[in-house]
Amino acid sequence: MSTEPIFAALGDPFRRKLLENLAENSPKTATQLAELYPLTRQGILKHLNVLEDAGLVEVQQQGREKRYFLTPAPLGELERWVQAIGGKWDERLQLLKGMIENENIIE
Repeated sequence: MSTEPIFAALGDPFRRKLLENLAENSPKTATQLAELYPLTRQGILKHLNVLEDAGLVEVQQQGREKRYFLTPAPLGELERWVQAIGGKWDERLQLLKGMIENENIIE
């Protein structure tokens, strides 16, 4: 899975709040979430749909209600991507440090 939809979904501070809430208090319905925030149920649903499209939430139909759960797997993908990028940066810094030390710029 591409990390693009995950980054796009997490780029919105309100969606991050929704994920934090679901991480602590899953499952929740859109109605229950709308009671917690100054946003309509429809507004909450739009955000939940973006999170669902990114694979960050899962929906379970229970009777007439849809319950939303956090799906942590995409966050693991994101973490691996960040670690890979960070590792490359660390390697470059070590190379730069070695070059500077070889030039006797740092003692």
